[in-house]
Amino acid sequence: MGFLIIILFIVSSHLSIILASDHLSQQSNSEIYIVHVESPENLHDWHQYSLLSDVPSRIIYSYRNVFNGFAAKLSPDEVKALETKDGFISIRPQRVLRVQTTHSPSFLGLHQNLGFWNTSNYGEGVIIGMLDTGIYPEHPSFDDEGMPPPPAKWKGKCEFNFTACNNKLIGARDFSVFEGGTPLDQNGHGTHTSSTAAGNFVDGANVFGSANGTAAGIAPRAHLAMYKVCNPSGACSESDMLAAMDAAIEDGVDVISISIGGISSPFWDDNIALGAFSSMAKGIFVSCSAGNGGPYNGTLANEAPWILTVGAGTIDRQMKATVALGNGVEYDGESTYQPNDFPPTLLPIVYPALLNSSYYGAFVCSPESLTNVEGKLVLCATGGATAIAKGQPVKDAGAAGMILMNDELEGYTIPAHDYVLPATRISYADAQNLIAYINTTSTPMASILFKGTVIGDKHAPTVAFFSSRGPSRANPGILKPDIIGPGFNILAAWPTSIENNTHTNLTFNMISGTSMACPHLAGVAALLKSAHPDWSPAAIKSAIMTTADLVNLGNNPIEDERHLPANIFAIGAGHVNPSRANDPGLIYDIQPQDYVPYLCGLNYTDQQVSAILQKKVHCAISLPEAELNYPSFSIKLGSKTQEYTRTVTNVGEANSIYNVEISPPEGVEVTVSRSSFNFSEVNERIAYQVTFTRSASGTGSNTNFAQGYLKWSSDMHSVRSPIAVVLE
Repeated sequence: MGFLIIILFIVSSHLSIILASDHLSQQSNSEIYIVHVESPENLHDWHQYSLLSDVPSRIIYSYRNVFNGFAAKLSPDEVKALETKDGFISIRPQRVLRVQTTHSPSFLGLHQNLGFWNTSNYGEGVIIGMLDTGIYPEHPSFDDEGMPPPPAKWKGKCEFNFTACNNKLIGARDFSVFEGGTPLDQNGHGTHTSSTAAGNFVDGANVFGSANGTAAGIAPRAHLAMYKVCNPSGACSESDMLAAMDAAIEDGVDVISISIGGISSPFWDDNIALGAFSSMAKGIFVSCSAGNGGPYNGTLANEAPWILTVGAGTIDRQMKATVALGNGVEYDGESTYQPNDFPPTLLPIVYPALLNSSYYGAFVCSPESLTNVEGKLVLCATGGATAIAKGQPVKDAGAAGMILMNDELEGYTIPAHDYVLPATRISYADAQNLIAYINTTSTPMASILFKGTVIGDKHAPTVAFFSSRGPSRANPGILKPDIIGPGFNILAAWPTSIENNTHTNLTFNMISGTSMACPHLAGVAALLKSAHPDWSPAAIKSAIMTTADLVNLGNNPIEDERHLPANIFAIGAGHVNPSRANDPGLIYDIQPQDYVPYLCGLNYTDQQVSAILQKKVHCAISLPEAELNYPSFSIKLGSKTQEYTRTVTNVGEANSIYNVEISPPEGVEVTVSRSSFNFSEVNERIAYQVTFTRSASGTGSNTNFAQGYLKWSSDMHSVRSPIAVVLE
C-alpha cells in the first residue's frame, strides 16, 4: 500500500489505534471524523479491510458498545471515497466540547448513620464512571478507608505510572490520545466532580477557613472510575469521549457522570446521546450537565430523554461579607477570603474615574482609572478578569478594600471568590442601590463586615444564573431540564494547593457550574441503584423527578436569579430530594424498545433511528414526543384536543390507593381518564389517559406559555408530573 500501518490494541474494550504512517503525517488537510457503519461480525476487520481497503486512513478508535463505527483521521478525498462504500451510514467531523461538598449532602438531607444514607449503605457496591479532565488519585477524598473491594464484574484498568488505584478509585484511564500522558488531572475539574459524586469522608475541608467541615461525596461508599477525555484547558473531543463511554460499558460501570456539553443537535448527530443510549440499554444510568448558557431560554445541552439533564441551584451556605453603609443600610455579599483583622471602621467609598462614555465603564477598575483611592473602598464591576486579577490593581493603588458588583444577568446569585485584599461581591440589585447612595451622598462611607460561614439562606435553592433553560430544541415534546441540584459555590477536592495573600489552603476548592450539579445527581442515582438494584435507569429518573421539591427553605416557590418564581423551563420537575426519591410510590418506566416509535415520531429516517438503536429499524409506527412514558408533559396545544397515555408501576406498598389532583396550566383544561388507582400488589402496572384542551378563557396574559402539574397521592406518597404547555 506504500505506507506502514501499526495497529495497537488497547485493553478489553477492543479499541484500536493505528499509530503511524509517513504518508499520513504529511497530510496537513486531514482531520478527525466520526464514522457510523452497519453492524459487522468482526468489527475491526470490517473497518480495516471492507470500508478502508483502498484509502489510506488513520483509525484512532473502533467503537463496539456505543455504536457501530470508528474515529479516523481522514483527508477530504478519503471522506468522499468512504461515502461510496457498502455498509457506510454517515460521517462528519468530530466536535470539541467543553467541561460545563462539605455542606451539600446535608443540604440534600443526607446525614451520617441516618436516613437514606444509612438505608442505601452510602452507595456501596455501585461503580460511577466519570468522563472528565482526569483525577488526582492521592487526594484524601479518594482514600479507600472503609471501602470494600470492587464488584466481581469490574473489568477496568488503572493507567497511573506513579501510584496504584485502590478500592475507592478502582479505575483510571486516559483517552486524550493526542495529549499523551496519564489520567492525572491537570485542570481540577475532574477531581472536583469525582469527589462530589463519591468522595470519601475528609475532616477539616475548607477554603481559607471558610465552609469548614467534613467533606463527602453524595455516594461516599460508591467506587469511582475516571475516564480522562479532556485536555488541561477543558476541551474534550468527541472521538475520545465515545471511546471512553465504549470502555465504561465494557468495564462494568453502573452510573456515568458527564459534566461536558456542546450545542443542541438531533440525537442521531449527538454523540453523547448515542453513547448514553447504548449505556442506558445496558442498564447504566447517565447523568449530564444541562449547560451554562442561562439565563437565556433554549440553551440546553444533553437533552435526550434517556439522559438525566441537570440544572444548577444554590445551597443555603453563604460566606458572608456584608457592606455596611454610613446611613445604616447593609447589603450581604460573599467572599471566601475572611480576614480577621479588617476593622469595621467606616471608610470613604468611591468608584473609579470615568474613562469612556459607557456608564458601566466607570466601574472597570483598570489601573489607569484608579487614582486617589488610597485608604478607600472601591466599587468595581465584574468581568474581564478573575477575582484575583481584578483586585490586584486595586490593592496596588493603595485601596483599603474592594466591592464587586454582580451584573444584571447574575442577579442575586453571588459567586464566592478569594481576593488579594479585603473584598466582597454583592447582588446586582444591591449594587444599583449602592451606586445611588454614592451619587446622592456628599461623603459616602461604608465598611465590609466579614461574618464567616453562615448556614440557612431561606432563598435556597435558587436557580443559578448560568444554568441553561428550556425548552429543548432537539425535542420540545420532552420537558428539559429534568431536575436541578446543587451547583453553585460547591466545595470539593482539588488537585493542587490554593494560595492567597495570607496562607495556603488544603486541597479543596469552591467552584460553580452545572458541571457541579451533574455529579450530585450521579451520586443520588448511585444511592438509588444501591438501594434498588432492580430499578431501570428510567425508573431511577422517574423517582428523582416525581419526588422533587418545589419550594425553598423559606417555604416559597423556588426562585430564579432575580428572586422571582422560577418557571418550569428553569427547574424542570424541581430540586432533587434524595430521601423522597428512595420511596417514590409509583414510577414511570421506559424500556429501550419504547424509544423506537418516539424516535420515529421525531421524523428521523430509518437509518438515523437504526444508528441510535444499533440495529435495523423500520419506522412502521410513529408516536408524538409527548406520548413517551415520561414523568412530565411538554406539549404544543392549538385548537385540537390532544390525548396522551401514561403507565405507572407500583413500587410502594402492595395495597395502596392513589387519587389524582390536577393543577391545570392557565388557559388549558386537563382531564384524566380515571380519578384513582387501587393497587393490590407490588410492580402492578396501571395505564391512564390525559386530555389537554384549550379553554375558552385563554391564558389571561401576554405569554403563550403556561405550566401546571398532575399529581397522584396516597396516604404515604405524592407522585407529581409537571406540565408545560405552549399555546399556538
